Amino acid sequence: MTGLKADLGVWRGEFAIGVALSIEPGQTVALLGPNGAGKTTTLEALTGLIPLDSGRIELDGKTLDEPNRGLFVPPEQRHIGVVFQDHVLFPHLSAVDNVAFGLRSRGSGRQAARRKAGEWLERLGVGPLADRKPAEISGGEAQRVALARALVTDPVLLLLDEPLSALDATTRVDLRRLLADHLSEFSGPSLLITHDPAEAFLLADQIHVIEDGAITQTGTADDIRLSPSTKYAADLVGLNLFEGSTSGGTVTIGGHQLHAADTATTGAVLVTVHPRAISIHRSRPEGSPRNTWETTVLRIEHYGDRVRLQLGVPLALTAEITPGSEQALEIKEGTSVWISIKATEVDLQSQ
Repeated sequence: MTGLKADLGVWRGEFAIGVALSIEPGQTVALLGPNGAGKTTTLEALTGLIPLDSGRIELDGKTLDEPNRGLFVPPEQRHIGVVFQDHVLFPHLSAVDNVAFGLRSRGSGRQAARRKAGEWLERLGVGPLADRKPAEISGGEAQRVALARALVTDPVLLLLDEPLSALDATTRVDLRRLLADHLSEFSGPSLLITHDPAEAFLLADQIHVIEDGAITQTGTADDIRLSPSTKYAADLVGLNLFEGSTSGGTVTIGGHQLHAADTATTGAVLVTVHPRAISIHRSRPEGSPRNTWETTVLRIEHYGDRVRLQLGVPLALTAEITPGSEQALEIKEGTSVWISIKATEVDLQSQ
């Protein structure tokens, strides 16, 4: 098995998709992006629901789509397993017959197909539900049936289209663990399509961030967390990200200047500051911290044991403090505060 190699060029009116993917056997790659970024179009191109306008798709050494050569393999001949966010189970069929459908369409006998389908339902923990129809099972159970249906045909490629987004929080955690186990066992390439960074970080070996039809960053979860290269990626992981220029440790971002410990980097840079590296004070801090100014708390958001503060001019930042600090400082929306950032906490990446 040689995995997936795809260079996808698709035009949808004025919107263009230009996505290059390479996934090795046994590897899971996440395509992470906001709504409208091109994730669904990518899935449709890979499955053959829409043809390429340019480029090439090669799966396990076989060309599936290459418009320049007039090659196009229809969806039913691509041997791709797909798990959709809304399950897309046949409502009139039982769980076992839903899973057996793919085998039957490939020529398997009814009894053999139902036997193998039952085995997969058992493996995914829903064996006792084999005779129930989709309306008689929960969303989490239906998604397990959908996963069994995708895996039962021994696909060459597994596509997971927002597989957890329609589930409640508890079911999502359970199914995420189940997916992680089966992705680790799947010998072919897998592509997870999602807008949820937690899914991407927990399930994928590598992440492709997609924005406006193009890949804007590729890396591991730590690569994306520690060095996001676009504002969208930074928002996903909570980091503050700015474009600026630097010389001798003085960083200019618009009309504001920061001081960084890195005095060697010069020119255009991406500047990142972790929200927890921003200290909040009700009056000007003592001493002489180099990055200190007064600003206003525009918005307060609570996330469990952390409180995120959206700060105003002169530099729009997100800071994180504890609920105890929020109470002690008596911070409310509209409160004036002083912030300080150590120069060592201002990270620079050359562009």
